[in-house]
Amino acid sequence: MTLYIRRESSKLWKRFWSEIATEIGLLAENWKYLLAGIICQYIHGLAAKGVHYIHLPGPTLQDLGYFLLPELGQERSYISETVFTSVFVSFFLWTFHPFILKSKKIYTVLIWCRVLAFLVACQFLRVITFYSTQLPGPNYHCREGSKVSTLPWPKSPLEVLEINPHGVMYGCGDLIFSSHMIFTLVFVLTYQKYGTKRFIKLFGWLIAFVQSLLIIASRKHYTVDVVVAWYTVNLVVFCLDKKLPELPDRTTVLLPVISKERTKEENHKLLLNGNGVDPADWRPRAQVNGKIDSNGVHTDNSLNGA
Repeated sequence: MTLYIRRESSKLWKRFWSEIATEIGLLAENWKYLLAGIICQYIHGLAAKGVHYIHLPGPTLQDLGYFLLPELGQERSYISETVFTSVFVSFFLWTFHPFILKSKKIYTVLIWCRVLAFLVACQFLRVITFYSTQLPGPNYHCREGSKVSTLPWPKSPLEVLEINPHGVMYGCGDLIFSSHMIFTLVFVLTYQKYGTKRFIKLFGWLIAFVQSLLIIASRKHYTVDVVVAWYTVNLVVFCLDKKLPELPDRTTVLLPVISKERTKEENHKLLLNGNGVDPADWRPRAQVNGKIDSNGVHTDNSLNGA
């Protein structure tokens, strides 16, 4: 039993370090795309913070989702955040599964390049949308009378460039469309294409639907914010997926490439051993119907009148 455990652990370590070497090579080739995607995440955060400065609290707009779904209340707003965090962490860990599991279908670096491309495109559209029209935030800290519904004007340029995690959770004004749904749908769509477990795919879509309802019930977004996210993210991912180069399939077994020099050497060894084939035998042979003779000249050996 102990020998079996040692043997399996040794295989696991070899697989782990082999995967690291492969991913490092891919990272050296694609680090610019990853860095650009991370910088765009920071810019998106700055844009969301900027719209908070000009947010004007007001009465909550009439919303169909608010009539149909019961309000969870401020004390239960953590439920939607817990679901979103679970989705984010689960997807993040899944992208690193090739380091441990044998069933390898993706490369971690390449899948994150693709995911970041989807996120950046959706967030670009999101920034344009919520700067075009500022809606009064329905969240509790964005309503009239709240001290944090509008940010005080910055006192220095450095303050503008700072992103406070507290501000990310309690932002106002960046409504259409939901950032939480962008991440959730991009993750679900990515697993839908590159994942292998059917029940997880179905469960992912169920979680995305439940997440939509929880966001509305928590009054973090209007229903239109969620609806726009559903069709916008799906369309963006569909269009970009057609333009981006397809990821290499790791399940495909590649045949070894044999060079011409190696083939000549092997034929020479066979001839020396007496197992070779006479080069004269490589000439075209006469077919049964007499179409080609040994000299490659077309003939017709069929009987006259046949």
